[in-house]
Amino acid sequence: MTEASQTILLNSHDSAIALAGNKEENLKYISRQTGANLVLRGQELILYGQEKAVERATKIVRSLSPYWEEAKTISEPDILTAIHAIDTGKSEEYKDLQQNVLARTRRGEVIRAKTFRQRQYIKAIQTHDITFCIGPAGTGKTFLAAVLAVQALLSDQVERIILTRPAVEAGEKLGFLPGDLQQKVNPFLRPLYDALYEFIDAAKIPDLMERGKIEVAPLAYMRGRTLSNSFIIVDEAQNTTPAQLKMVLTRLGNGSRMVVTGDVTQTDLPPQQESGLVVAQRILKSVEGLSFCYFTQADVVRHPLVQRIVAAYEQAQ
Repeated sequence: MTEASQTILLNSHDSAIALAGNKEENLKYISRQTGANLVLRGQELILYGQEKAVERATKIVRSLSPYWEEAKTISEPDILTAIHAIDTGKSEEYKDLQQNVLARTRRGEVIRAKTFRQRQYIKAIQTHDITFCIGPAGTGKTFLAAVLAVQALLSDQVERIILTRPAVEAGEKLGFLPGDLQQKVNPFLRPLYDALYEFIDAAKIPDLMERGKIEVAPLAYMRGRTLSNSFIIVDEAQNTTPAQLKMVLTRLGNGSRMVVTGDVTQTDLPPQQESGLVVAQRILKSVEGLSFCYFTQADVVRHPLVQRIVAAYEQAQ
């Protein structure tokens, strides 16, 4: 086998830190994926090993340059997406993915799709009245939907955001929780609030809720309503019954968009109760105007350990 080496000069110390990752996890990950050895010495990245392995690793590092040149954090999904782009001849699409900014948080942080499936999900929401997104925890299902919901509200595309999810987790029922309805519901909708806080000043959210611009309610409170000119997010839909999910889907009114998210591997329903999300996949997959998007462990964008946890559970099942 032909041995080879390559040296890439990084443009700053911060760039080197961004590329290497915490405890050089990114370099180790690229090494595992390619078989090449990567050694960082100051601002010099040295790649050596078998020629093909070095060539592949070099392509990956260079394709990530829009991130490390600006000292932006690089995660395993970024690297996986770069590898997928190289392997499938999608380098130009990957450049578009890197450059296409979806939004900026109140702190000025850039929000963009990190994987091709995330980009497909965003496009589906933008072009369909109802979008289903099914996948494991940490893949950005709820967060990306909330980003698009806030954008739609702030640009007057919709009159309100409606956030809802079934309150069945950990065997708790709303009636046993202290406080009024809002206080009872809040613990169940914390992930949705977390996404809203990234874009709307927390002090303004109570006023928006009082004026009906943002509505947060358990799924049961959707019954009998027509939800018009709204952006509706139905979270944790794997915990709905078929009747519940059918009920909320048929609440959709004119000028509205609905996103239904869930992880069918984490259902908290009784063993004999079939998930409404599973039934919806089966019944609605060929209905025109709907879109189904699926995420895998490769789309996990939280801590790298989350991706490995998801993979371990998938293997065990």
